[in-house]
Amino acid sequence: MSENRSASTDPEELARFARLGDQWWDLKGPQAALHKLNPVRIGYLRNLLCSHFPDGDKPRRRNAEKPLAGLKIVDCGCGGGLLAEPLAKLGADVTAIDPADENINVARRHAELGGLDIDYRPVTVESLAAAEERFDVVLAMEVLEHVADVNSFLSSAASLVRPGGLFVGATLNRTLKSYALAIVGAEYVLRWVEPGTHNWQKFLRPDEIARPLVKAGLQEIDRSGMVYNPLLDDWRLSGDTDVNYLIALERPA
Repeated sequence: MSENRSASTDPEELARFARLGDQWWDLKGPQAALHKLNPVRIGYLRNLLCSHFPDGDKPRRRNAEKPLAGLKIVDCGCGGGLLAEPLAKLGADVTAIDPADENINVARRHAELGGLDIDYRPVTVESLAAAEERFDVVLAMEVLEHVADVNSFLSSAASLVRPGGLFVGATLNRTLKSYALAIVGAEYVLRWVEPGTHNWQKFLRPDEIARPLVKAGLQEIDRSGMVYNPLLDDWRLSGDTDVNYLIALERPA
């Protein structure tokens, strides 16, 4: 099996996102909803990583120019680089992987235009795990609902987390509320994304993510919801995990 094909890759999902091309970076294009969600994801990660990883013998400062300096992060299923670029700007040493060559090419071009040094690779999480690489932080953000074999993906992702490191995932919960809002509302009423982008049956309850990761030796440390405010047209963190949520687990040192 090639480096960009594995048990977790879904050919149909791969093709759908590969077709986006440079539209990944169009603020009003097919990924507009993800662009709006991005500041909340970045803020959550910055605060979580600053509180979890000291800077030598000192605490990290969230408002520093490069608060994530020195942290080795891998973004699994990076798409066009919407998450990798902000993390690199915050000082992290970012590796970003995606099984679609087209996505990696788009991400590389955009990073070069911005003068950012990001290690983009057209490989799967399984191939990275086979190479026995280790990272401070392993991210699976808005990707788990698109993989074919979640357990294979999570098992490989867990193996990438160094002792003392973190796994952080973000996805959609499989609830009646998420069907109403993320499928009917977001795809067919608001047209935030192309109808058919998501399959409600592939949404994951938090425990369905936590269980295989705990089996792989990680321990859950945080679970937070993300909710959309239609009046303000923005996203915020919340205790409501019924639709969008983040989950963080640590590998004990």
